[in-house]
Amino acid sequence: MDIDFTKFTSPCYIMEEERLRNNLSLIKQVADRAGVEIILAFKAFSLWRSFPIFKEYIRHTTASSLYEARLAYEEFGSKAHTYSPAYMAQDFSEILRCSSHLTFNSFSQYRKFYPVVRNSDEYVSCGIRINPEYSEIKTEMYNPCAPGSRFGVTADLLPEELPEGIEGFHCHNHCESSAEALEHTIYHIEDKFSRWLPQIKWLNLGGGHLMTRKGYDVELSINLLKGLKERYPNLQIILEPGSAFAWQTGVLAAEVVDVVESCGIKTAILNVSFTCHMPDCLEMPYQPEVRGASIGSDGPYVYRLGGNSCLSGDFMGSWSFDHELKVGESVVFEDMIHYTTVKTNMFNGISHPSIAMWSKEGKAVLLRQYTYEDYRNRMD
Repeated sequence: MDIDFTKFTSPCYIMEEERLRNNLSLIKQVADRAGVEIILAFKAFSLWRSFPIFKEYIRHTTASSLYEARLAYEEFGSKAHTYSPAYMAQDFSEILRCSSHLTFNSFSQYRKFYPVVRNSDEYVSCGIRINPEYSEIKTEMYNPCAPGSRFGVTADLLPEELPEGIEGFHCHNHCESSAEALEHTIYHIEDKFSRWLPQIKWLNLGGGHLMTRKGYDVELSINLLKGLKERYPNLQIILEPGSAFAWQTGVLAAEVVDVVESCGIKTAILNVSFTCHMPDCLEMPYQPEVRGASIGSDGPYVYRLGGNSCLSGDFMGSWSFDHELKVGESVVFEDMIHYTTVKTNMFNGISHPSIAMWSKEGKAVLLRQYTYEDYRNRMD
């Protein structure tokens, strides 16, 4: 059922429940058929008001900070699989309370904090992050295995016998990656780390497995995971994608506020900001799809789209429309649910867009609307 945009304020992130459930259903099928656990990474999506839907399909989530761990425990209702590049002493006891699994980034962090884990009243399974020194990620900013990476321990730094309490390995080297990339990753992990795999209980293959993207080879992924489990029956295999859960599940609906022209370039200024509301477009970088427009300058009505902040580079382009854009007209950015609401900021005093859901029954459900007080309270 198509979204009725007249039922929402502008600007607004609008998540479609039916599409979300389709993704969740596919992910659950992969987990069940492969005999692995797939959990939600909050760094890509943490809209807690949607957790009741998620809990129909998955049981756990992954956190990278104290606040994410608390969100897992208090709002999702299960303890987090937690990893941090560096735990802080003042946060650790609370992180421990909210976690079922803890991954250390280094052995120095392990030596500092494992005694706290060992002496705690509740059992928490600990692991170490490994660096397979292999990744197919093209954008260096997103590559956790780039030379000199601060993430994880390389095979040459592992002792023959793992220290007390290290029960798992965590590896992350994907970003919106294919099943073929998973195949290559498993090969490199086994090549470098196979002699340690019999010593551990779980292997977390991290995120970036974009199994809900059209063209992803789901059957290959299932067979790869099955094969890995057959070779190492002692291992619980865990995947923690983020984008895969929210991929193509909703839009950012905006509005044209003005149209300006300079040096022959027409810019439609919108009531949203790339730097505030779509930072991945600038960081990744990529040019998002716009409904009813084509990317590029081939067409009679070509516009650069500009944000409403004072940052000079808060724009992208070009998009070709089939008509002249008018003030007040709606502009809809596709696939704007993952890595958006988790990254929004109020730079320049720009408000966050509202967050809403288009229910499977075709109803508009407002989840959050922001006010001046949200901006003001950031400085309290």
